[in-house]
Amino acid sequence: MADRGVVLHLPESWLAPDSEAMLPFYQKLTAGFDEIGVAWRLQPMDRAKAAQQIEDDAWFHIFNHGEVTHARAMNAAIAYVYPFWHLDPQGIRARSSVSDMTFRAGQIDTEKSRKFFGKLRRRLVDARTSRYAQPQEHISMPEDAVAVFFQDEEHRVTGESAYMDRWTMLETVLKNWDGSVVVKPHPKDSDPMVGDRLEAMQKVYPDLHVSTGNIHDILAQCQRVVTINSAVGIEAYLHRKPVILCGQADFHHVADVAKTPEKLAILLEQEPRGRVYAKYLYWYFRLQCLDASRREKVIARQVVRRMAAQGYDVKGGKKLAAE
Repeated sequence: MADRGVVLHLPESWLAPDSEAMLPFYQKLTAGFDEIGVAWRLQPMDRAKAAQQIEDDAWFHIFNHGEVTHARAMNAAIAYVYPFWHLDPQGIRARSSVSDMTFRAGQIDTEKSRKFFGKLRRRLVDARTSRYAQPQEHISMPEDAVAVFFQDEEHRVTGESAYMDRWTMLETVLKNWDGSVVVKPHPKDSDPMVGDRLEAMQKVYPDLHVSTGNIHDILAQCQRVVTINSAVGIEAYLHRKPVILCGQADFHHVADVAKTPEKLAILLEQEPRGRVYAKYLYWYFRLQCLDASRREKVIARQVVRRMAAQGYDVKGGKKLAAE
């Protein structure tokens, strides 16, 4: 076995001989490693043993959906919108190191960001698609509405990344927004309690509307968006809609953040500031994430550069193949 290389820690079910579950990103990454001469191997994910597995060799370790921090480790996951991926030394999504970075709009190329923004809008907004399947029939909603987006909390650890729970968030909006409130439950949330509780709240708050419509119809027509840290928040930027986040997120830079119900109430009363959404999305996706639509060799080289930024020379001083 080579002295240096990359270990990909993936779900065990993906590694079965007849499995087709491995995501295209990893298929392209391993093909790219072969092309540039980087040794690699696959290992079943075992979060409890992650630290020991890193110490057992001198290889670099990449964990699918991980939160492992080590000089020879990074964590990988889709960054809200395919084909962009996190590959991060700190974590993924809300836990990623992007959260601590400073966004400087003046350093972002205006023309490049404009073209990128337009391309992303055509693919998602014009096509009315999102991460989860969306109904295609068009809906209308009150023009004065705030849109509140719930998330699937079945697997969410209590307090994991939320500054307040979803019901406190919704009730605060209902009490402090002088207009309609449209709430969209998460499409994968099958808890009947959610529907029952929303129905009960509608009897108290007649301006509360529950919608299961296409998120792009809701985003296009609402005044602003409130969510804990749903990916809908970053999709709202494509509609140039102001966002209030009620939880930890790594795309907070052009949003307002409410860490308490009192702060949420204040933000709802304030006029939102203008934001440079096109430049931000270019900065976030193009400059901070990996693009899995690129060629295999390009993806592999990007990963090698990120490892080098953490002080790891995967070739031990030797040149990569095809250089």
